[in-house]
Order: sequence, then structure tokens, then C-alpha cells
Amino acid sequence: MSAARRVAITGMGAVSPYGVGAAALWQALREGRSGIRPLRHANGEQLRVRVAAQVPESFDPAQHIDARTLPQMDRTTQFALAAAGEAIAQSGLHFAAGGLALRAGVVIGTGVGGETSQDEQSRRLYGEGATRLHPLTIVRTMANAPASQVSIAHGLRGPSFGVVSACASANHALAQAMMLVRAGLADVVVAGGAEACLSYGVLRAWEAMRVLADDTCRPFSADRRGLVLGEGAGVFVLESMEHARSRGAVILGELAGAGMSADAGDIVAPSADGAAAAMAQALADAGLSPQDIDYVNAHGTGTPANDPTETRAIHQVFGAQAGRLAVSSTKSMHGHALGASGALELVAVLGALGEGVVPPTANLDRPDPACDLDYVPNAARELPVRAVLSNSFAFGGLNAVLAVRRA
Repeated sequence: MSAARRVAITGMGAVSPYGVGAAALWQALREGRSGIRPLRHANGEQLRVRVAAQVPESFDPAQHIDARTLPQMDRTTQFALAAAGEAIAQSGLHFAAGGLALRAGVVIGTGVGGETSQDEQSRRLYGEGATRLHPLTIVRTMANAPASQVSIAHGLRGPSFGVVSACASANHALAQAMMLVRAGLADVVVAGGAEACLSYGVLRAWEAMRVLADDTCRPFSADRRGLVLGEGAGVFVLESMEHARSRGAVILGELAGAGMSADAGDIVAPSADGAAAAMAQALADAGLSPQDIDYVNAHGTGTPANDPTETRAIHQVFGAQAGRLAVSSTKSMHGHALGASGALELVAVLGALGEGVVPPTANLDRPDPACDLDYVPNAARELPVRAVLSNSFAFGGLNAVLAVRRA
């Protein structure tokens, strides 16, 4: 593949249970520090959900967003704007000069969209009998709002759109952004995922599925009880390697490939074959072999179905190499942020590549016999990391895997 078609990552930003900043997220994950806390919610006493990985109450959107446009934005979009601002600042790019804005796009994934705004207006409509809703309800709730508002805030006039594929949304968005750069349709794409889904209605819906843990998230552990919901955003600046090098940018890593597949089976039950297909495609797309991968950031939700299925898929793809891999689920610390998960996890991937440290799987007390890989239990591990696969497997049987390597 020519240098012009390779894709560099030159900026990253995050809003997470550890506050604003990719550095804060990475430091917490490296330390094995949990962001899962007792649920903060106005209707908490009516809910069975007891824990979540929530962005701290200290998050102030007014510090990141112009006061004139802030009323247009749901919490999901607020997170995306804050993360995008950090990523663009780190990249050092300026879009006003040289016509770059016309060659710069935005792709942001979200699994649910502006759910807190939707929930609030539904409460007014059905609970209070309101006959008129807030006039900005549509622009707050639409799933493309994060991408559109990032485009507007930074004057990015290239290909810009949203991606919705449940828990794989962020990885699908990053894959689409990579392909835009590869195809020459953009020189720069700001991409990632955002989610703020902890509304009363959504929490009740997750309760009904009976897949939520009541204490914490224990991926791959025999005593795991389910997933823990989270929220936040991760946003990255992708640009052609040629463009990044020509301006002397600091390159955080190379988005070398992506694999995408559909199980075409059950709407919720995961498929090892579908997951394996996406991983194998990511390796092939990146021109990597199983021997080149040192770390797999697992989807690792902590549910009875996901963890052994993902383990089987890794064995299927890596064969004899599977036993030497470091595998960890950072959802054990930052929770499952649905459409933002893959983006939060890419921060962990870039940290592992840059510092040679693999973040742990927290709360791994007693491995499930069906989960027989090296899950880096409870404490980070120093390990030279050349290349990583980052897995996202969504309800609906939609799989997206990123292959990232040192630049």
C-alpha cells in the first residue's frame, strides 16, 4: 500500500468516567482504576440498576461549547464536541488555511443518539400532557447531531455523517473514516463515537433484558454477572500518512486495517464465526499475520454469552498463536458505553502501543474454564506492543474490528 493511502492517527480526545481528557482515561486504565460507581439518577430509587460508569458531575459543557449553540445539543453531542476539540488541538491542524476544510470530514458513531433529550420530551408529552415540545428536540435527538455539530464547530466541509450500529458504532465510524482517507475522498477525518444513554427509559429497557450486573463488571470471570452501562466519547483525527508527515505531525499510531461482518443470525446472541470473520478481515486488510499481533482489546462485556464466544473466535483466528496473546477488556473499568465503547478502547490501544503497557482486565477473580486465554488479570503489564486488534461486536450481529500498529 502506498504511503499516501496509509492512515495516521494524529490526535485523540475523550470524555469518560474519569473526566475530560484522553490522558486521564489512559492513566486510569493503566492503573487498573475503576470508573464504575453507584448510579446517579433522579429516578434511582425506582430502578433496579445500581451501578454505572458515568461522566463526573464536574463535566461542564459550557467550558467546551459556545453558549449560543449549547442549547441545540443533547448530552451525547456535548461529549462529542469536547472530545473532538481535544483531538483537533492535539493534532495541530488548522482548517481555515489552505483549503483544508474542503478536504476534512467527520464520522461519529452513536448507538442510541440523543436519548436523554428524547426521554425528557417524552416525559413532558405523555407524563405531563404537554401539547408543545421544545423546538430544538429534533436537532438534539437526531443520530447525526454529533457529526454535524463537530463539522459546524470546526468548519469541516468534507464528507460528514453519523454511523449507527449499536455497540460497534465507534469502530464502524473509524473504519468508514479510514476508507475515506484511503480512497482520497478526504485528507483528514475527525472520527469516533459518543454516547449518553442513561435515561430512565433506557435503564428500564436494559433492566428488562436481565443482562446488567448489580455490582461491577467482571469480564471472563466465572462469577461475572453481566455488563455495566457507561457513557462518554472518544474522538480521533485521522489523516493520510503523507499529509501527516509532510507537516511534521506527531503520529500516535497507524490505523492499518478494519474488518466488518454480520452474523446474519440471532438479533442478540453472538456468533464466534461472525466475530472471527471480522478479526480475520482486519488482519488481511492491514497486511498483518497473527504473529504480528501482541495485544487484543476484547469486546469483553462480562455477559455469560459474550465472553466464551469471543474467546472461541480468538482461538479460531489465531490458532496456536492465541495462547501467547495479551487479551484484556477495559470495559471492566470504563463500563460499556455502547456506541462510544470502541472509541474509548482505542485510547487504551494507543496507550499500549505508545508506552508498551497493556491495561488489565479488572475484577478477574476466577477465570471461567470456557475463557482460557491470557486476560492480563487485575494489573497492567509491561509488554512491547507492535500491533493490536480492537474488537466491537454489537447486538444485531454487527461486528467491527480495528487493526492498529505503531507508526
